[in-house]
Amino acid sequence: MSWLLAAALAVAIAAHVVIVVSIARRALWRAPLAVIIPPLAPYWGWQLGLRRRVLVWWAAVLLYALGTIVLAR
Repeated sequence: MSWLLAAALAVAIAAHVVIVVSIARRALWRAPLAVIIPPLAPYWGWQLGLRRRVLVWWAAVLLYALGTIVLAR
């Protein structure tokens, strides 16, 4: 189960980086803010039409949160 948690975290980080890079290509000033305040990345990504990437980000973050809750018990 812990490997799934690690994989979810890796996917979430990778998706975040991909979204931030995509945001930087369109609006450079938003990218540093999306790194400092992580929820801005999926918000701005959704607005810019990066819907699949945002859905991957959310799925990975939710899976990581669920896995953390399950392993904490």
